[in-house]
Amino acid sequence: MAGSYAARRLAALGSTVMLTCLASTLAFSQVGQAPDGPVQGDHFDCRQLAKWEPPVTPRDWFERSLWAGHCHVFQALAVRIGLDGVRTLALSRDIEAGVEQDTARFLDGPAMTFERQGRIGRLHWSNQGEAVASPAGVARHVDKYYRLATGGDDRIANRSAVRLDIQPLDGMRFGHRLWLDTQTALVLKHELIDERGRVVETFQLTELEALRLHDGVVLLDTARELPEQPWWPDWLPSGFIGQPVDESPGRNSAHRIYSDGLSTLSLFVEPIEDGRERLIPGLHRLGISLAVVRHEMVAGRPMQIVAMGELPPRILIQVAENLRWQEHAATED
Repeated sequence: MAGSYAARRLAALGSTVMLTCLASTLAFSQVGQAPDGPVQGDHFDCRQLAKWEPPVTPRDWFERSLWAGHCHVFQALAVRIGLDGVRTLALSRDIEAGVEQDTARFLDGPAMTFERQGRIGRLHWSNQGEAVASPAGVARHVDKYYRLATGGDDRIANRSAVRLDIQPLDGMRFGHRLWLDTQTALVLKHELIDERGRVVETFQLTELEALRLHDGVVLLDTARELPEQPWWPDWLPSGFIGQPVDESPGRNSAHRIYSDGLSTLSLFVEPIEDGRERLIPGLHRLGISLAVVRHEMVAGRPMQIVAMGELPPRILIQVAENLRWQEHAATED
């Protein structure tokens, strides 16, 4: 297999993960254009945040940071330090007709711009449990699988910050350290910590401008049922829940996302077509993310499975090796 194809294909999958990882982690559902006319449907009035009492417990701080991430607009400069080097970014955040709009533009290295629009997402598909659409529900779920504790005060991007340490209760996921703005609870700095205690990524705002609380509402995603699918993971680490995701038109691969509220796992499954180059089975690294590639014969047809995320390698391997298929799944269109 040509190495250039592998690099391009994994990079494409990695871009998909990058766009969906933060969305899933913050219960942020990607949608299309902002609705025309008055805002309709379930929503949250961001002006309520100005009336709430300051957070007290670590879980209060975490929940408030999620609300703050949905309800503030700003312009910012940031730096990302990972195993693949250092990148600087320009960030822009706005809310239009209740729909959140984010843009991230890399200022060095290969020119890359990521854009997304979305609403406050659901914690479950509606036919797989309570379709909670609230940072409070996410915070309750995260509290079952991580130990949250507040650390000392600090100063980030010329703003006062409180540190929040988030340590996994098992070896199935990575840890996090967040520095939250003491006034708004916005995340000013984030460290991702692997199972060996190493900081594998730091994301930090360096300048924060035009920060304000949105003077209006943000929309909540509608409750959506899990569509019929020919495959599903037969094993997932505890606490990981299937997240509603829209399939991209014209794609030949099925994409599923699973999250525990902080860590995210993406699964891509597609048929291996004749004459098309395929990915090499095994473990691949893409920045701070890892990808496990497997080839499997299903109903006489070769299928390619990719499990990708910022998780310990053994977890990704176990997920990729334990898919369950409906009978004749691979022969269906």
